[in-house]
Amino acid sequence: MQGEKIGESIGKVTSRRVLANPGGGPKMETTFEASARVLGVEATETGTYWSVVRPDGSLFGEGQGIVMGKGGELATWAGHGVGTINKDGSVSYRGAIYYQSSTAAWLRLNSVAAIFEYEVDAQGGSRSQLGEWK
Repeated sequence: MQGEKIGESIGKVTSRRVLANPGGGPKMETTFEASARVLGVEATETGTYWSVVRPDGSLFGEGQGIVMGKGGELATWAGHGVGTINKDGSVSYRGAIYYQSSTAAWLRLNSVAAIFEYEVDAQGGSRSQLGEWK
């Protein structure tokens, strides 16, 4: 992970569905819920992203989500990334997300490009690491 670590999460995929994609290969929508820590604040996160399989077998996706801190903190995010499907059925993504928050504890996130490493195992368990891109 490049840059200062600013967050992490452990969660689970809660739903998947196949979407129409007239322009190309399969398009999958995935929603997850996670326990997170962002800038030292314990939080819950919910996000939804879609991914398409590109001609070379790699993935491209975009998503959005919300993070709610245990002290009432609130932030939303939007992002995009690329990934690979591994032989064991797990998926690995790398990309960037951009936050928006009016919560004092998370105002710093408004001016951060956050890079992520996001892993989903074959059973739908997820883990992520989040760093500030400097």
